Amino acid sequence: MHRPRILAIIQAGGSGGRMDVLTRERAKPALPFAGVYQLLDFPLSNLAHSGITDVWLSLQYLGGSLAEPVANGRPWDLDRTRGGLRLLPPEQGAGSPDEDGFARGNADELFRVRDQIRSAGVDLVIVLSADHVYRFDYTDAVDTHLAHEAECTIVTTEVDLGEAGEHATVESDESGHVTGFAYKPDEPSTSTVATEIFVYDAPALISVLEELHHEWAADPDPDDNGLGDFGELLVPRFVDRGRTVAHPLAGYWRDLGQPHHYLAAHQDVLFEDRGLFDDPAWPILTRQPQRVPARVLAGGHVEDSLLSPGARVHGEVVRSVLGPGVVVEQGAVVSNSVIFSDSVIGSGARVDWTILDEGSLVAAGAVVGRADADATRDPDQVTIVGRDSVVEQDLGGGARLEPGTT
Repeated sequence: MHRPRILAIIQAGGSGGRMDVLTRERAKPALPFAGVYQLLDFPLSNLAHSGITDVWLSLQYLGGSLAEPVANGRPWDLDRTRGGLRLLPPEQGAGSPDEDGFARGNADELFRVRDQIRSAGVDLVIVLSADHVYRFDYTDAVDTHLAHEAECTIVTTEVDLGEAGEHATVESDESGHVTGFAYKPDEPSTSTVATEIFVYDAPALISVLEELHHEWAADPDPDDNGLGDFGELLVPRFVDRGRTVAHPLAGYWRDLGQPHHYLAAHQDVLFEDRGLFDDPAWPILTRQPQRVPARVLAGGHVEDSLLSPGARVHGEVVRSVLGPGVVVEQGAVVSNSVIFSDSVIGSGARVDWTILDEGSLVAAGAVVGRADADATRDPDQVTIVGRDSVVEQDLGGGARLEPGTT
């Protein structure tokens, strides 16, 4: 059987504003996960294990923060002469007024590279987001796509109904054909949502992008965003064309685009693997500097936590993740928190329900966060300290500290 030629496009996203001070100086896909990984490692590892080797990484915001972690694709065997990893830097459009400026949304971004997709001569395009954690063989969705002779396949998952409104909801019939699609509805009618993994027929994708752009350019509204995001015009148009199908993703999936979801995902993996890391045939590949082993020293106590290489614990760590090189001094307590690399929690300090960015110092005796915060449900109750900051006095629950602040 002829196997289609597949191109994967990972959209590294915009400014990641909902992650607040954590994305002031880095792209969201560069955020760490479980201490030793970065969010971008998940789609790249899944692509590598799925045997998909033509990969474009679209960089729209602070792309330099991703250049070193991706290392030309080397950890995923994508540093190759033919195909491999290709970085797409942001380009400001020129020429006709309707293409002026930078891309305004992930669908608009696809429109900007439509000619490059056309020149690549591929049959299918897999479009991925880079701020989700999951394990998935993309060829399963490709098989579904081919079996249904679809133009678009939406990979779906199930979430709590109360959370569904944060995503695009998907309804389908018994045959798998999508019958309803709503982008971030105020009152979701289903808990089935798009995982932001899409398989497109390449010629159909180019045709629809150009069709939508022609319609928008004919009567542009200066207040709208052109083609905007995938859920605004692109996917609804494919659904209207009648050849869009759903493919359910079995297993764990979580969107880490907001602070409370980011903390909740880390809480998820403290007690069990969730199917993310435990398959030796499907490891999450990454590029990390070599560090000495983690140490728990006399008086140190660690409970239900993840310790990265180079971490040193003299105090108490409970239900938390310590990144590489983190130091928890004697008498300090870290609880329900994620501490990024090379940060120091001073003696007698306490940190609760907090995300502490790399290279930061919590001075001796300081208190950061609130022990009774509802921080896995409410983003405003997550305390976030920007990188290279120094906390010398108490910092209440839900506070935000800009990078480099003392």
